[in-house]
Parts: sequence; C-alpha cells; structure tokens
Amino acid sequence: MMRTSDLIASAGRALRSNPLRSALTALGVIIGVASVVAMVALGSGAQAQVERSIASLGSNLLIVVPGAQRSGGGVRAQAGGGMGWDTLTIDDAAAIAQLEGVAVVAPSQRARTQVIANGLNWNPQVEGVTPSYLEARDWEISSGRMFDESEERQARRVVVLGATVANELFPNLDPVGQTVRMNGGAFEVIGVLESKGQSGFGADQDDIVLAPLTTVKRRISGRRGRGDSVSQISVKAQNEDVLSALQEDVETLLRQRHRTREGEDDFTVQNLSSITETAAQTTQVFTYLLGGISAVSLLVGGIGIMNIMLVSVTERTREIGLRKALGARQGDILRQFGLEAVTLSVAGGIIGLILGVAGAWLMTSLFTLPLVISPLNAGLAIAFSGLVGVLFGAYPAWRAAQLDPIEALRRE
Repeated sequence: MMRTSDLIASAGRALRSNPLRSALTALGVIIGVASVVAMVALGSGAQAQVERSIASLGSNLLIVVPGAQRSGGGVRAQAGGGMGWDTLTIDDAAAIAQLEGVAVVAPSQRARTQVIANGLNWNPQVEGVTPSYLEARDWEISSGRMFDESEERQARRVVVLGATVANELFPNLDPVGQTVRMNGGAFEVIGVLESKGQSGFGADQDDIVLAPLTTVKRRISGRRGRGDSVSQISVKAQNEDVLSALQEDVETLLRQRHRTREGEDDFTVQNLSSITETAAQTTQVFTYLLGGISAVSLLVGGIGIMNIMLVSVTERTREIGLRKALGARQGDILRQFGLEAVTLSVAGGIIGLILGVAGAWLMTSLFTLPLVISPLNAGLAIAFSGLVGVLFGAYPAWRAAQLDPIEALRRE
C-alpha cells in the first residue's frame, strides 16, 4: 500500500508535467469561485449599507406621521379629514411620553423655504424641533450648541445647520455666529450637526436646518391648520426589546385620543427596526440569487475537470498497468487520481478566492459600498471547490482503478 505522502507527490508531479493543461482545467473552478465570492461580497456590502443608512435615522425609533397606511406601504390622507395633515398634535406627543418604555419623544414641524447667507442661497428641509430631537435621532453637534428649552418656548430666531447646508452657505467660514435669512427674517446660527450622509431612503440627511418648533410654526411654516398640530412625532424606546410592544401601545393610545378604530386610523406608526429587517431580507435574497447564478460556473468547472481526468487516464494507461504490476492496489490508484482532481480544484479555488476578493474590493469601491468578506463564506468557497474535485474526479479515478494490469501494459 502506497503512503499518502507518496500519492500526493505523484499527483503533484503529474499536474506539473503539463502545467498549461492543468491551469486551463482549473480555470472553470477559478472563475466560479471568484464570481461567487465577488457577488456574495457585493450583495453583503449592499445589505450592510442599507442597514447602516436606516440605522442612521436613529436606534429603537418609532416615527408617527399623519395619514393612514396604504396597502403598498405609502401614507395617504384620511378620508373625510381634509388633507389629513392636522391629525397629530403636541398634546399627542405629550401623551405618548407617558407610556411605559418611552425614552424620549420629539414632535417636529416640517417646512421648506429658501435660506440666504453669505451671498448664497439654498433650499434645505427646515425642521422645527424640540431639543430632545437630537437624542431621539442619535444626532450629535459637531460645533456650537443646540438650542435649549427656554429658547424653544420663546420662539427665538436661532438655527442649527446640517453639514450640507453649512458647506453650501459657508464654504470658507465657520458658520457658528453667522446669520442666515429665512422668510425675510434673520436667524443666528448657533451650531452645526455631525454629518450623517444618505438615509436608507435615498435622502441627504445633512440637507437640513433645525430651528425651535415654536419658531417654525409661528414664523416659517405658513401652513394652515390647527396651531398645535405637528407633521411628525419621533418616539425613542428605552431598548429594542420593548419596541414592538411600544408600537402597539402608541397605536392604541392614538386611536383612543382620535376616536378611530383599527383600519380607520388617521395616523401611521413606522417601526424603523421592521423596515431594516425587511430591507435586509430583500437584499439577502438577491445575494443568494447572485451567488447561485455564479455557482453554475463551478459546475462547468467540475465537468472540465472530469473531462481532462478521463483524458489523463487514457494517456497514462501503461503507467497505471505498471503501477499495478509492481503491487499498487485499486485503492492506491483510486486515491492517486482522486488527489489529482482535488488538488486541481482546491488550487483553482484558492486562486479564485484571491481574484474574487480583489474583484469585490473593486466593485464595492466603484459603488461606494462597504467591503464585507465573511471568513465563513471564504472557507465555504474553498471547501466547495474541493467537493467539486471529489465529485467530478470520482468517476475518472474509478475508471483508472478498474483497469486490468495486463491489458493496460499491452496498450500503446
């Protein structure tokens, strides 16, 4: 019985004797593994980007907006309720703040107006908020400060700029202490927000101006409706475990306050954790789909290995007969040719992994996505390439082991 080390050395010599053919044989596996690794990494990067973008809106967050939920996921105005945009009030926010599991509640009033400063103008989203808005949305101040409760109650003309607005209006100046004009009024810039980038819905979160809620309602909004109405309420839960229960409590409370029944709501409670999970599941399906399509090339590579190994058995018939005549058993021949197939396949898998990682880095850089290479996925790619060698090398190895030594020695 031949030693395993001898079999490995013999398999290596056989592959090195015709390096071009060995390389071309492994090419299918190389392409298959490289494409699988690259596609799975691209899908994983897209999934991570979506999760990161949605998470940037705030953690453990519920967003309450006016209007009932459409069946397709949008928000529609409540039938019979005019435009349906006056259904949420500051008193609703105060009532929600009393619920168990609530960490902070931040009502806000949205407006859009031209902002003029430093000889430039910009049209950002203007949000009238309370100081608790930053805590609810996990937002930090990069310079300056946030306005306080006293300034909010007094409707002071102070604003905090998002990073995009600050860069557009004050490209070469420190915005803090400067003045901007909105709706004909002058507002002092007292702070600049940390950059958050794009949200999971494609919007630039930094293209925003925060002002006291009372200031926006009195001086900027210009929206008809009840004076205590708000366009959105952000509800931050104490932790993720209570988020689903808190969502049900908020819905129940608002139905009681608005005297509506389930299915006739004039509001919608959006759970960002649920949105994140749905988006992650969707991108995961596409990742598996891309990986599955790419894995077909591994099948093609396995068929190539089988074909070449069958040719190799035919070419080396006399060698097989000589080995058997010298005492080699069927198991020795079987392991020898099986090792050759596995060596070809695993070598192709390693090269494919390297090329796949390089391709994934290139594609994620091109699409500005995070590079996510799971060690588990990399190990599975190598293991699967080895499995391809075992499966598709089994028949040629069996054919070689079954040759009759006398007939094999007669073969030219």
